[in-house]
Amino acid sequence: MALISVVSVLNRPEVDERLVRDAGIALDRALFPLLVVIERLGPIGVVDLAGRAGRDYTTVSRQVTKLETLGLVQRQASETDARVRAAAVTPKGKAMTDALDAARERMARKLFAEWSEADVDTLVNLLQRFATDIEAQTMGKGRA
Repeated sequence: MALISVVSVLNRPEVDERLVRDAGIALDRALFPLLVVIERLGPIGVVDLAGRAGRDYTTVSRQVTKLETLGLVQRQASETDARVRAAAVTPKGKAMTDALDAARERMARKLFAEWSEADVDTLVNLLQRFATDIEAQTMGKGRA
């Protein structure tokens, strides 16, 4: 139940809007999660990006084109598959994700202000373990 509550809060549009506003950037809230994934995992193909975002390929393709038009990403030939044009973040896009990271950091500092450092460390470690295990299991690599 706790995980559902966390995901429910994080998926609210107003949370994304607040983050974008607090970061001091002008970017449609539907685009910034894609920009962040491209910055973290890129260069990345649109099919992989769509799967990670839980969105339709054609929708993500249009959104990546919009990010490209804004000068935040560029498409380049994939290093592993010449048929794929992978999206990579530009310096302008990296500056935007840096602003988002700083806004997230400020939000986290407020959220965890009353937590001990040990509790925060424990949460981070357990969340990383959970993320690694769930990804491995859902990708067919985990324990049954």
